[in-house]
Amino acid sequence: MIEQTGANPAALNRQNTGERLAKRAATLASIRHYFSQQQVLEVETPLLGQYPVTDPQLDNLRVENPFVITPASSNSNSNSNSNSNSSADYLYLATSPEYSMKQLLSLGSGSIYQISKAFRQDEPSRLHAMEFTMLEWYRMDYDMDELIDDVAALIHSLIPDAAVEKISYRDAFIRYAGVDPFTASSDELELIAKQKMDVSFTHQSKDVWLDLLLTHCVEEHLGKNGMTFLYDYPESQSALARLSINADGQTIAKRFELYMSGIELANGYHELTDATEQMRRFECDNQQRLQAGDPAREIDAGLVAALDRGLPNCAGVALGIDRLLLLL
Repeated sequence: MIEQTGANPAALNRQNTGERLAKRAATLASIRHYFSQQQVLEVETPLLGQYPVTDPQLDNLRVENPFVITPASSNSNSNSNSNSNSSADYLYLATSPEYSMKQLLSLGSGSIYQISKAFRQDEPSRLHAMEFTMLEWYRMDYDMDELIDDVAALIHSLIPDAAVEKISYRDAFIRYAGVDPFTASSDELELIAKQKMDVSFTHQSKDVWLDLLLTHCVEEHLGKNGMTFLYDYPESQSALARLSINADGQTIAKRFELYMSGIELANGYHELTDATEQMRRFECDNQQRLQAGDPAREIDAGLVAALDRGLPNCAGVALGIDRLLLLL
């Protein structure tokens, strides 16, 4: 399949199509060779699941479940489709294989990787597609810094001369946006954002302004000469990452993102293994959804069970294959 780049495949001539297909095949082969040499096991997990994601920044694509049995259909021994609106009426296409892979990790799989399709309800653009290809992997007993080095090694196997830069989230904001993201208030961030870009709305969420400043003032400076790893995010953007305390006594998330040519290419964590804390974050996600006027989401029981069994110490990262191909 031609990679999802936002371009119309019909507009590609035969030569370009052949070149793109060859480049894609060679890249996937190189990635598999890298992990084979590292003795990381390739796995495959389901694309359809029972639960949507709670992350307020993501929305699943869903399909009707043709095998839902309602009380009426059960009484009549019928397998006809349900007309109710319960969550059981739908199956959800995976936004990433993360939750399924964590179930494997909790069952003793060891280090694993997967190249799979992922689906998100995003407006199509050059860098966003509703269907795309994702590489996701988990390394046993790695921390964030070790995983950053692992990602850099993989990229070097494809782009040998790519330079490597590492800069903290805080230092990048101070350098390129002129503000400390950890100490600035929401009002201060809003003022700076409105000075730097054409913004007319107001918002009380600090993360809204941090995201705007990141995408409009910081990202364009990242990865100009190769790889830039942005690391140690604010606690409010921890997602599924562990928390730590930096040298200034600030709580940070052990999370990183990889940028090349101003494009976000990968997102990784030293994975959270505390089931209680993860449930708290899921509940916070749903509170944010409700505050935004969106419905709360049912929490994935499979991931909860995996965390209850005990997720081993590991670090994991997701990398966009289609975006990577744009850079090769």
